[in-house]
Amino acid sequence: MRKARLVGALVAVAVTASAVIASAAWAGSRHSAGGAAAATVTAHSSRFGKVLFDGTGRVLYVFGRDRGPRSNCSGACAKTWPPFLSKSAPQAGTGIRAGLLGTTRRSDGTLQVTYAGHPLYYFQGDTKPGQIKCQNVANFGGLWLVVSPSGGPVK
Repeated sequence: MRKARLVGALVAVAVTASAVIASAAWAGSRHSAGGAAAATVTAHSSRFGKVLFDGTGRVLYVFGRDRGPRSNCSGACAKTWPPFLSKSAPQAGTGIRAGLLGTTRRSDGTLQVTYAGHPLYYFQGDTKPGQIKCQNVANFGGLWLVVSPSGGPVK
């Protein structure tokens, strides 16, 4: 009986650890291209018209405080608005002008994807593909807006 409880407890710990690891891996994959693959940017219809999404269907935002390709979002800001990172040059998907894609190096050395010279971000509260929860919201000293395929913020 005691041995059965011990085995049951060990199984519960293993299942919990697996769930935590899988959850962390999913969360990390939302914020970067992962592995050797480059980040992909696509354009899809939304209630705000055609806007930019990553290759998994998560919407991308720009930050009104960013001037040029340098990010002004770090620390607590980057926890709420994680940068869209890539390990190499980003790829243009459906509806995207490849000439508008680029990267900028963040202070921690990672590469953040840019579009029309603007760093791109996720919103941590957008948890499902297609979700857009923080369009035109003032946060961390600037407006957060989704982006049109032409490269302009959508107001």
